[in-house]
Amino acid sequence: MATSVYTLITGASGGIGRELAGIFASHGHSLVLAARSIDKMEKIKSGLEEKYGVPVYCFMFDGTRQGAARDLYESVNAAGLTIDILVNNAGFGWKGSFADMPENEILDMINLNIVTLSQLARLFLPGMIERKAGKILNIGSTASFQPGPEVTVYYASKAYVLSFSEALAEELRNTGVSVTALCPGPTNTGFQKRANMDRTVAFNSLFMMNSRKVAETGYHALMKGRPLVIPGLINRTGAFAVRFLPRSIVPRMVRKIHRDI
Repeated sequence: MATSVYTLITGASGGIGRELAGIFASHGHSLVLAARSIDKMEKIKSGLEEKYGVPVYCFMFDGTRQGAARDLYESVNAAGLTIDILVNNAGFGWKGSFADMPENEILDMINLNIVTLSQLARLFLPGMIERKAGKILNIGSTASFQPGPEVTVYYASKAYVLSFSEALAEELRNTGVSVTALCPGPTNTGFQKRANMDRTVAFNSLFMMNSRKVAETGYHALMKGRPLVIPGLINRTGAFAVRFLPRSIVPRMVRKIHRDI
């Protein structure tokens, strides 16, 4: 049975976002899905409404665009929907020499992975604080824990997501609002093809996780109010171990896992 809890998920048309939509719906959460593809979202909407009996709203959303966060916020408010859970899932990467990276890719990635994520949190957060209830799930990455040569801007953007999430979680202590950073390693989604990483060592590993498992891990950590979760033992070990390695060695190691096979 649907509840009055509305969960907003960006990047909900595929990958981890789509899996999260299914998990939230299975637990009775009414949904607000936001992504660039209305057609894909409408298919997800019909499937979830039929299977779980929850209302699902869809909004076209391109988070690379300046003002996208404000437009989505106003559209949600105009529809009379109250967001109790915000999932900042939308994001993308790009592999290659930074000197060759198209300027529009740099700006789009920073806008989506950093600016829009921050603005959505800023816009929906005051209502959560006023109601003394709410949760924010920000999708980081194991990239959050070290620099990434040839994936330079993506790694830097995910470092921001982790730092932002952990700081915000502490700010919101005792307010009834929690923030969780979900930091998966290589995951089987459409991300790697868009990022030109589908032929790299990292995304052709036996340890690559499926998006359903990652989404389930993130959901349960969010509901428990955990500030950070890293799915998978190998990923957790790597994120912990990198803290003890010389900083000069880490970028070389990361570069190797992103070489083409």
